[in-house]
Amino acid sequence: MPRFLELVEPLVRRLPEIPKPQRKISLKEKILWTVLALAIYLIMAEIPLYGIPYSESTFEQFLVYRIIFASKQGTLMDLGIGPIVTAGLIMQILAGSKILNVNMSNPKDRGLFTGTQKIFAIVMTVVEAFAFLLGGFYGSPTPTASALIIGQLVAVGILVLLLDEMIQKGWGLGSGISLFILAGVAQQVMWLCFSPVGPVEDGKSLGAIIAFFQTALSGENLLSAFSRYPYPDMIGVIAMLLVFFVAVYLEGMKIEIPVAYAKYGGMRAKIPLKFLYVSNIPVILTSALFANFYYLGQIIWNNFNQGNTNPWLNWLVQFDENYALLPGNLLYYIQAPRSLTAVAQDPLHALVYILILVGFSALFAKIWVEVSGMSARNQAEQLVNAGLQIPGFRRSPAVIESMLNRYIPSLTIISGVTIGLLAGFADMLGAIGSGIGILLSVGIIYQYYQILAKEQLAETYPGLGRLLGQE
Repeated sequence: MPRFLELVEPLVRRLPEIPKPQRKISLKEKILWTVLALAIYLIMAEIPLYGIPYSESTFEQFLVYRIIFASKQGTLMDLGIGPIVTAGLIMQILAGSKILNVNMSNPKDRGLFTGTQKIFAIVMTVVEAFAFLLGGFYGSPTPTASALIIGQLVAVGILVLLLDEMIQKGWGLGSGISLFILAGVAQQVMWLCFSPVGPVEDGKSLGAIIAFFQTALSGENLLSAFSRYPYPDMIGVIAMLLVFFVAVYLEGMKIEIPVAYAKYGGMRAKIPLKFLYVSNIPVILTSALFANFYYLGQIIWNNFNQGNTNPWLNWLVQFDENYALLPGNLLYYIQAPRSLTAVAQDPLHALVYILILVGFSALFAKIWVEVSGMSARNQAEQLVNAGLQIPGFRRSPAVIESMLNRYIPSLTIISGVTIGLLAGFADMLGAIGSGIGILLSVGIIYQYYQILAKEQLAETYPGLGRLLGQE
């Protein structure tokens, strides 16, 4: 029976594709292509969707989901990278759990896997476009306007997919997804800190820092600049900086496992295991799950329970006329109370939210390690295949697995819990950029620092560059 990847091969061959560069691309050229991709993304994030009423809204209550998916409400980037990220995570889980039969060491299989992931991303773009339309995110457009909206979202989704592919295939630096997330977080941080737009309900500008100076110059009590929910305030600025520096510190923590190269006379080395072993993946998956529940809940409420009269649906979701969640339903408890005032008003909400967030983060951390090849057994096999062994022991996967089992299971749970707590408390303090946005930014900045250092080293010492895998 043909494998699934072989069945979709004819379709994969017809997909639009960015070719790999046929020559060595200099660092300056890579930076140029990266900046060009970023500029296209930022321009699309400012162009309103044709066919929906223009909105001058300056602040969105559920901005955290926009940050995770690098999207912007009411623009061509309304879906952002959500379909690509969702498709990629699901494909990785299917491959890691062996539901999808793929051999990543085989170039043909690897190409088919990438192509299938592109098809899935396009399908997810169409599905999410229809979901947003049915959920009432664009009001009640005419059939013609609805077709135009879906067409725009799908076309932009394919363009974003190609921009990401262009960067990853060697024309740029890093990945388009990481670049767009970082740009989106940076944009939101600058906007929510320094936006002069206003006045809002408290009579001041939207930007937290601008509002702080307005409060100081007006002679008002400065404490009012530290509590402006739902608008950004100075507690959010301080929380953002605190989480940023804590995340930077945790990013550098690691445990070093001693190993030896059997082929080079037992030369000693150390394999680092990061304290944040699963990085930000658990809280990304948890946030994506919560986001999908929120969007699904809005679709259900908008189509079947606008009057909050169905007792069977009320336990799932209840909105008021302004699309604000009412207390006492599932969706209410998986949304963070985004200020100290909100926490004080409903401490049970805060407690339940942090327990659910941390619980799912730990669960997804364990699942991700198993399906992504990061378990002790998989790591041991990779180390043995690379010619490594534990000094003083025979070269055996079982020996290395036994050593790694002392650390990896504990690091998996601890890192999942830590990243969940950090993101959860940051959100409850109203951190500007959101807890997950700050954590993602730290990881992406660190990744780009390593990429740039490697690229500069490869250009300065070409021989060393070939050793590092630079073409």
